[in-house]
Amino acid sequence: MKSKKRIIVAITGASGSVYAQRIVEKLTVLTDEIGEIAIIFSETGKKVWDYELGMDLPKSKLIREFASDSFFAPTASGSAGYDAMIIIPCTTGTMGRIANGTSNDLVARSADVMLKERNPLILVLRESPYSLIHIDNMRTITLAGGIIFPASPSFYSKPTDIIQLVDTVVDRVIGMIGFENKGYKWGEEGTTQRH
Repeated sequence: MKSKKRIIVAITGASGSVYAQRIVEKLTVLTDEIGEIAIIFSETGKKVWDYELGMDLPKSKLIREFASDSFFAPTASGSAGYDAMIIIPCTTGTMGRIANGTSNDLVARSADVMLKERNPLILVLRESPYSLIHIDNMRTITLAGGIIFPASPSFYSKPTDIIQLVDTVVDRVIGMIGFENKGYKWGEEGTTQRH
């Protein structure tokens, strides 16, 4: 029997908490494939979540929440065996700390662990435009094995509301860490293609 995956979801202080909300909601229903979802809010991430959403995390037995100032959390060590990490939304400041190995909080330390253990690390950036500093940090993380995934929604599925638009990003991220999802896929049967 295949062991269930353990996933880390970090939520930082960029605008776009709805991306984090949707990915957590979608991951919590994958109970046959996921054994744990470790949630880490940065200090500002929690404030932005409260301001933008005004709600608690979804209730799920899969969720374990860890404080961003705790280095005793299991996500801070490669021996804990987490399978993937998603930082959603990800600030460029967080990206810069990861790119430079500055593990000053649990988010950056956990990302450092993912890179050193050669496990998937996806940074869903919610920032524009980019400076050369941002681009250099993206390059560094990409060369180290991380994935830079700007929160750029797609429109060819003809989304009719904000949640459908957000899901065009979230569904692709879920697919990138190895889970099948029912999101829109270009060119599949039933897709209308215009010429």
